[in-house]
Amino acid sequence: MLRISMDAKAAVKVGPFARGGKSRVPTKAADHDFQPTAAVTPIGIFLPSFDEVFFYGVTSKVTSDCLVDRLIDWWERARERFSQITTLVINLDNGPENHSRHTQFMQCLLEFVERYQITVRLAYYPPYHSKYNPVERCWGILEQHWNGSLLDSVDAVIQYASTMTWKGNHPVVTLVTTTYQTGVKLTKEAMEAVEAHLQRLPSLKKWFVDIPYVLPSVWDN
Repeated sequence: MLRISMDAKAAVKVGPFARGGKSRVPTKAADHDFQPTAAVTPIGIFLPSFDEVFFYGVTSKVTSDCLVDRLIDWWERARERFSQITTLVINLDNGPENHSRHTQFMQCLLEFVERYQITVRLAYYPPYHSKYNPVERCWGILEQHWNGSLLDSVDAVIQYASTMTWKGNHPVVTLVTTTYQTGVKLTKEAMEAVEAHLQRLPSLKKWFVDIPYVLPSVWDN
């Protein structure tokens, strides 16, 4: 098994806005929060056992497709290194785009499982407990790192995220400019087909879910 922690941070407004904190360089921010020029939502994937951080700066709305695409991007980088892994355990909060009853999210994860032939186990933190998700500690360090600075361009957001350190290591940071469509969901019948592939822990049905990879039977060929 390999455990990862995944979360999307609140969107960062891009512009000459005061963010609190202190800077060694004299910095003058706008005295009013005018309309931002853009917004960037950081998505993080953290490997607690290896102290490795991957940040994605997303300029679109964060959707289920967006989150699973980030998982795919990370796994494409990592899967050769972790070729012995048969189960990927993902810690998440119960956000609107990634909870286990969100039809499009579960469909995308099922496709991930079938594509990469690996079991995915979703282990959610309940309401008001998402602060215990390990990636949250990385968000705290990032805030300390860039507070006091002007995030007045998308490049500035990416550069500041790149120069953060977590236990001496810089994160791998990627800018994502793909536009994602919101409101995508499955029909009830399609979700029932997906649900047939899920294994929910009886006492924690929406908080602990396995999406097992099942080897095709010779009779299926």
